[in-house]
Amino acid sequence: MSSSIPSSQVNILCKGLLFDMDGILIASLESVERAWRRWAVLRGVDPDLACKTAHGCRAVDTFAKLRPDLDVAEQIAILEGFEMTDFDDVTPLTGALELLTALPANRWTVVTSASDQVARVRLKAGSIPVPPHIVVAGDVKRGKPHPDPYLAGAKLLGFPPEECVVFEDSSSGAQAGRAAGCIVVATTFSHPVDTLDAAHYLITDLTGVNVRAQPNGDGLELEFTPLPG
Repeated sequence: MSSSIPSSQVNILCKGLLFDMDGILIASLESVERAWRRWAVLRGVDPDLACKTAHGCRAVDTFAKLRPDLDVAEQIAILEGFEMTDFDDVTPLTGALELLTALPANRWTVVTSASDQVARVRLKAGSIPVPPHIVVAGDVKRGKPHPDPYLAGAKLLGFPPEECVVFEDSSSGAQAGRAAGCIVVATTFSHPVDTLDAAHYLITDLTGVNVRAQPNGDGLELEFTPLPG
């Protein structure tokens, strides 16, 4: 993160907000890692390496890096079997519900590397309202850190990507948002700060992010105080 990043209050005018899911809206890190560790043990992969590689990325891309010799469809079915039965400790993250409640329904969506089935069940388990349409792993040819997911999210909302703000927590997600041309705001509690240099702003979590609809109904105004860079 560049030292030029301001630490005073920031106001951003935008059209729409694009939220990553795990680590932004819901606390699901332990659930995600348990699933990957179970898969890693099953396939002879170092569990720590599996978790590190999987963070912020699609399962299909993670399998390609860790065990390209295996059938992808079979591995996805195994992993999703683990994921779909492990939601007991998934909870909404601090500030997420308050921010989403303040947003018009047509001004935000979720852009996740999870599958559609896992994403919807996980959001519900975390008490997060599920938008009618979200961007999931199967919706794009290239996952994060490529820009495709956030380009798809901006298109889904009907706004240019440069008029959208991305909220991310991972390096691959921040890179994807930046490459898409969006403004990227990254939270710092789940991944090392030095991995988030693609973000424009850093915040601890969503607690201090306030949003107001512009008087003419043409967009949103975000207000928050970023961490010093």
